[in-house]
Amino acid sequence: MKKSPQQEKFEKMLDASKFSACGFMGNDKRTVWEIIDADTAMLEKLGTTREKIARRMREITDQGIRGLGDWVKVSDTLMAMVNDARGTIPCPWAHNVRCLKRITIVERTDIDKRVRWSELSIHLINDHGFFQGKGSPYRLEPETLAAILR
Repeated sequence: MKKSPQQEKFEKMLDASKFSACGFMGNDKRTVWEIIDADTAMLEKLGTTREKIARRMREITDQGIRGLGDWVKVSDTLMAMVNDARGTIPCPWAHNVRCLKRITIVERTDIDKRVRWSELSIHLINDHGFFQGKGSPYRLEPETLAAILR
């Protein structure tokens, strides 16, 4: 099936560009829709939803902001640090959403696992079910997020 001009433009937005230096797809050969479907299936297997994951990510980021770049205790097993950078980054979906360039690092101390996400990652997961492609620096594995955030 031939791609529409809109589909071509959208897929181009997911590649490395002036908006995202490394892009959103990494070296993943699947389409964005295949990635979303696979990650949605994994979330169902894990008994959670993208909205629950994103909500928890937002809660942790909001708590971490209090530390102004230092580690903050979120719970008995979670520590978070939030680093701000100047500016915003647009969502590749065409709906005029721009997210702050803010990175949250979360460490789960009891299982010695660490993950990081951006404000845009929270938006992409919550609104689009997109955890990014394999090989992308900001790819978030649903299994890892579920293990760390529970």
